[in-house]
Amino acid sequence: MYNMGVFKNIIKGKLEILSFILFLTMTVSVSQAQTSQGFVKEGLTIDSKILKQKVRFTIYLPSDYETSSRYYPIVYLLHGYTDNDTGWLQFGEANTLADEAIANREIPPMILAMPDAGVTWYINDYKGKERYEDFFIQEFIPYIESNYRVRTEKRYRGVAGLSMGGYGTLIYALKHPDLFSACVAFSAAVYTEEEVVKMTPDRWNGRYGKLFGENLTGIDRFTDHHKANSILHIVDNLDQEKLKGLRIYIDCGDDDFLAIGNSELHILLTKKKINHEYRVRDGGHSWTYWRTGLVPALQFIGKGFHQE
Repeated sequence: MYNMGVFKNIIKGKLEILSFILFLTMTVSVSQAQTSQGFVKEGLTIDSKILKQKVRFTIYLPSDYETSSRYYPIVYLLHGYTDNDTGWLQFGEANTLADEAIANREIPPMILAMPDAGVTWYINDYKGKERYEDFFIQEFIPYIESNYRVRTEKRYRGVAGLSMGGYGTLIYALKHPDLFSACVAFSAAVYTEEEVVKMTPDRWNGRYGKLFGENLTGIDRFTDHHKANSILHIVDNLDQEKLKGLRIYIDCGDDDFLAIGNSELHILLTKKKINHEYRVRDGGHSWTYWRTGLVPALQFIGKGFHQE
């Protein structure tokens, strides 16, 4: 014979467990619903007259973009070497991180524009045949800001990137400070003179020869074109007055092979009394490092989008 009291207790226990599971499910659903998802559009292209080809780009739009009439601040997010315009989404989870940060009011709603730069290093080559910097400044920014609801004042425009894109970020911000209010360079490809001189011929020709001159060795690698696009040389010779209104943020891991160049940049900026933020976190040249730094970076840029 069943003991009815025991049976009732078992039923009661199961009901309590089911109720708890239902509560958890509803809680998760509500939490997910509170984080509205933005819109990601990949495979878009712009016809470039300067590059004489179509250039692909990806764009992230905040969740309320299609239901509002407001204009948004923008951050140009630059990918690394051998990657493309989808890298920050595929590996960096930029859209998910932005959704959550916007929902939690950690950053203001903003547009993220991500162009495909191939292996151009975001600059013009020394022969003047591949003019990516000209394309970015003269065509890409105007195209994005005329085809999307973007606030076009300098104070609402930032740029950020990793590795090759970190280098491109510094190039654009330092050479065109009239266009950007803030920049964030992750693991930027910044090299000291000693590192450039000691670079093997294979590495030089494979990555930098097409930009600055093939088969150059030693000090001969520092051509006028190279100096004009060397971050340390630019900082050492720039007019500091032109950087007023530009906020700079550098972030490079302690185990990154680019740590020496980034630390030298920090030291040079300090000597020049140029205000900047410098971060050294535990980590190397990896997506784990860049993912975990993206929200603080967007917070840094987004701070300037607010009225104090």
